[in-house]
Amino acid sequence: MTEARCALYARVSSEAQTRDNTIASQVTALHARIAADGFVLEPGYSYQDDGYSGSILLRPALERLRDAVASGHVERLYVHAPDRLARRYAHQALLMDEFRRSGVEIVFLNRPIGGTAEDDLLLQVQGVIAEYERAKILERSRRGRRHAARSGSVSALTGAPFGYRYVGREQGGGVARFEVVEAAAHIVRLIFAWVGLDRMSLREVCRRLEQIGCQTRTGATHWYASTIHGMLADPAYVGHAAFGRARYLPPRPRLRPIRGHPQPSPRATCRVPVPSEEWIEIPVPPLVDPTVFEAARAQLEENRKRKRQRMPGADWLLQGLTVCRRCGYAYYGKRAPRSRKYDPANTLRYYRCIGADGYRFSGRSVCDNSAVRGDHLEEAVWDQVKSLLKDPRRVADEYRRRLVQVRDETREPDEIVRLERQIASLRRGIGRLIDSYAEGVIDKAEFDRVSLA
Repeated sequence: MTEARCALYARVSSEAQTRDNTIASQVTALHARIAADGFVLEPGYSYQDDGYSGSILLRPALERLRDAVASGHVERLYVHAPDRLARRYAHQALLMDEFRRSGVEIVFLNRPIGGTAEDDLLLQVQGVIAEYERAKILERSRRGRRHAARSGSVSALTGAPFGYRYVGREQGGGVARFEVVEAAAHIVRLIFAWVGLDRMSLREVCRRLEQIGCQTRTGATHWYASTIHGMLADPAYVGHAAFGRARYLPPRPRLRPIRGHPQPSPRATCRVPVPSEEWIEIPVPPLVDPTVFEAARAQLEENRKRKRQRMPGADWLLQGLTVCRRCGYAYYGKRAPRSRKYDPANTLRYYRCIGADGYRFSGRSVCDNSAVRGDHLEEAVWDQVKSLLKDPRRVADEYRRRLVQVRDETREPDEIVRLERQIASLRRGIGRLIDSYAEGVIDKAEFDRVSLA
């Protein structure tokens, strides 16, 4: 056996492919090819991205693979096909060039790729076709779902709300539908009655559901107020399921990373509501009386207005910026009465860890860090800011550091622009090649040799 260090990379883009274990077939084929070539795959050199789109480069396994290649730990890379590396040709070319500069030999299972100009042309054409295919699949899927919604089919929706069961076309005799689950439907009616008629808060609804042992659709015993809010705003419970209620955009910059997710999500996770005039309604079995539904929505609107009325202003200088070092949850602003009753303000401002609130975690807190006086913490932070501003050299050093960081980050887009120009040039070359064949400048044998090489 040779001692060349091998690695494999596999990727599937959708959650359905992940559930169907299609990535396992890629890994099996890659293992077989590595063994057939006489190599051994060491532990830790199998890089797999489950459920990540090929249109982006920010993928966990791909990032680790690029780091391993840059460190010289990989000499031979096995991939099922070029579109598993990336769907966009510019990204494909970028990765191929990066790996080749590090001396890595890339092996594709669908067709061997050499180092000749014809092989590079074939890889480029495959990348362009893969990108075009992805765009067409997305457009056909969007148009197909929209047509199904206009036809009144619930198959256009992503799933059934709590209280329903989705019955597919195979089980429904060729017609997809929502089937009422009576046990869950009873819980839905209780929730709407508690909020719309009893004017109960969302957190109190969550506590009652946990007390009676009700489980969520996923089988969890803990309920969140955001889940209840989404149910109360869903028109499907009055018999009018809506398609196109929101669209999803790339995530916006955040003040701080989300707990447990230091890297931003590669998917479009920013939900933007769509006006109700643009919704496509699909008839489904109703669960809630329309009067109770409107009462619940009116209560939500009243809660929103009252919350805005209670907002005292910008009293929390570090709101959204402080994080607990012990548990990783954010700190939030909270007021508490003073022990000295003669104080005219009679309140203190604190920064409190979310993990210390037991009611958020089924009555049991996950952190025992105590609250911090708001005036003390803000004063300490402000002293640090003033000391920084009083030292121009520290400001200049930080400015230069960020300038270098921006330059490093802009190198890759410049490379992509160069590759996109190269793609345009190659497309023009392919067009000229086809025109030459059509005009009889070259014969069919020569055209086949160049196009299929």
